[in-house]
Amino acid sequence: MERVCFILKVKQERLAEYKKRHREVWADMLQALRETGWHNYSLFLRDDGLLIGYLETPNYKEAQAQLAKREVNLRWQRDMVPFFEDLGGRRPDEQSVPLEEIFHLD
Repeated sequence: MERVCFILKVKQERLAEYKKRHREVWADMLQALRETGWHNYSLFLRDDGLLIGYLETPNYKEAQAQLAKREVNLRWQRDMVPFFEDLGGRRPDEQSVPLEEIFHLD
């Protein structure tokens, strides 16, 4: 099982709405995440907009690829674009590059 951690930056003026949206994640989006291998998925948000994502999956590249094929993910990502800084014209899920894991207490 791969452990994956990534960071993104949420616009500070959009923090409250971003949190609200994640209290109301669409049921079909939650189902798509589960079906494509996203386990133990968590998001953490700092007051300055730093967003840290963590998940476990058998194969992150495959999980990303499978989720990217889902129509619900395309809708969700399109809705999330305005919340983020520095996406460079890409979707948030295309910017979630994993950080290198350098220690794990097993």
